[in-house]
Amino acid sequence: MATTTTMTLAASAGDGSPSSRSTVTTIAAQAYHVLKINGYSNTLEAGRHHALSSCPFSAGGHTWHVSYYPNGGRDSNKNCISIFLVLKDIVTEEDVMAKVTFSLLDRYGNPVPSYTYHTQLRNFSTSPSRAKGFENFIRRDELERSEYLNDDCFAVAVHVIVPKEKPSIVVPPSNMHLHFVDLLVSKEGTDVKFLVGGEMFAAHRLVLAARSPVFKAELFGPTKKGTIDVIQIDNMEARVFKALLDFIYTDIWPEIGHGEDNVAMAQRLLAAADMYGLQRLKFVYEDKLCNHIDTGSASTMLVLAEKHHCCKLKEACFTFLSSMSPPIVEDLNSSIFGSESEKTVSSSDNHGSQINRIDIRIQPWQNADV
Repeated sequence: MATTTTMTLAASAGDGSPSSRSTVTTIAAQAYHVLKINGYSNTLEAGRHHALSSCPFSAGGHTWHVSYYPNGGRDSNKNCISIFLVLKDIVTEEDVMAKVTFSLLDRYGNPVPSYTYHTQLRNFSTSPSRAKGFENFIRRDELERSEYLNDDCFAVAVHVIVPKEKPSIVVPPSNMHLHFVDLLVSKEGTDVKFLVGGEMFAAHRLVLAARSPVFKAELFGPTKKGTIDVIQIDNMEARVFKALLDFIYTDIWPEIGHGEDNVAMAQRLLAAADMYGLQRLKFVYEDKLCNHIDTGSASTMLVLAEKHHCCKLKEACFTFLSSMSPPIVEDLNSSIFGSESEKTVSSSDNHGSQINRIDIRIQPWQNADV
């Protein structure tokens, strides 16, 4: 709501100096201030560089006043009237941003376009004088010849805008996954059970179906297992299925280290993710396994990549094998996957008349659960 306050301004240059009146209309973070100078000729008696100050007014939660220099604020503009908006508050812990428009008013109270000046948005708290305005607002001789000086009186409108920042509200990160994991741990409302590796797991059909197209087909499709009390999953370790459920409910995957058992766990999780159509989890572990290829795991990784259509992992395996000395130049893809029996891949490197050979024995995939 707009509030209008009329106040008498103390604008004196000494004993007997004239006074002025001001009307301030404050709307939100704005103030419209009309500074009326009565007895203009008397104000010229003020010394050079001497300012006449208005009574303070509020805008944007801060206190301001207008400084009027009838004889200019500097020697360089001694023939001009200078006018400034001044921040009265001493502020050290925040930036006080504002912009101001000064307009000479005609006899009807309308701004004169040729004598209307705008400042940019400025930081008043960092200025030594805490003031912004115009030193050459109008030459005195121009004012005195103009129609805007009537009965030794003229008026200047001062429009102050102090931008208000929206309250800074820290929005907490999403914790939806915590609600879902609570649902999984508490088993509240569970309506399906799985027997995996001798352990029983309770879950919610709708959550599983929403996350996995395979579970959706199994639990709600034409061949749904709606009447089965317990669904048994073979060829999968209990810890793998638990990690799978955790991901389904939280979208968070367990990190893996560099140990052999951790890499094997990542391989099984990739296979389980592929089995249940969890592409995001599959891509995560495919990427991680690309960084765990060595001479002892390259063949196993290749079989895994081929079986579960992991193009990047397969490419990483071939890149690793091709970097070995001497490089393998045979078609490893057909050599490794051509049959289920043990394969010997030979490579030759011709150094002049001498031929060096290297045999790499590729064992078929031993883990039936992947």
